[in-house]
Amino acid sequence: MNKVILMGNLARDPEVRYTSGENQMAVTRFAIAVNRRFSRSNQQNGQSDVDFINCVAFGKTGETIGNYFTKGRKILVSGRLQVSSYDGKDGQKRYSTDVVVEDFEFCERRSDAENGSFGAAQQSAPSAPKPASTSEKFYEMPDGVDDEDLPF
Repeated sequence: MNKVILMGNLARDPEVRYTSGENQMAVTRFAIAVNRRFSRSNQQNGQSDVDFINCVAFGKTGETIGNYFTKGRKILVSGRLQVSSYDGKDGQKRYSTDVVVEDFEFCERRSDAENGSFGAAQQSAPSAPKPASTSEKFYEMPDGVDDEDLPF
């Protein structure tokens, strides 16, 4: 199984390009800065190391990321790891490792990101639960239906 799930901040603005030809498709490239929780070298200092992970998204997924994300915005991506090779201008074989994004999620409100308070949505105190509505209706289970017959 090849599955990658990452959460971090965009290291640079996404770069959106389109394929040539009749059926143009968006190809969006960006990098995510992901903190390592524990680092042997910085464990004593209390600092964390950062990995910069290259990502690529195609089609509508890529267009959406290009339209709504900018450098510094927090994002969660899931996809697969892909290693590619190509010949460089100097004739040397080069390798590229990218996360091919299959799905993503916004991790902060847009207003929080614009104000520079990245992650403020996660840091705020949880709101009190809303009281149940008195208009909710509960139904009695018909006779003869056992709990084991229920699909949940």
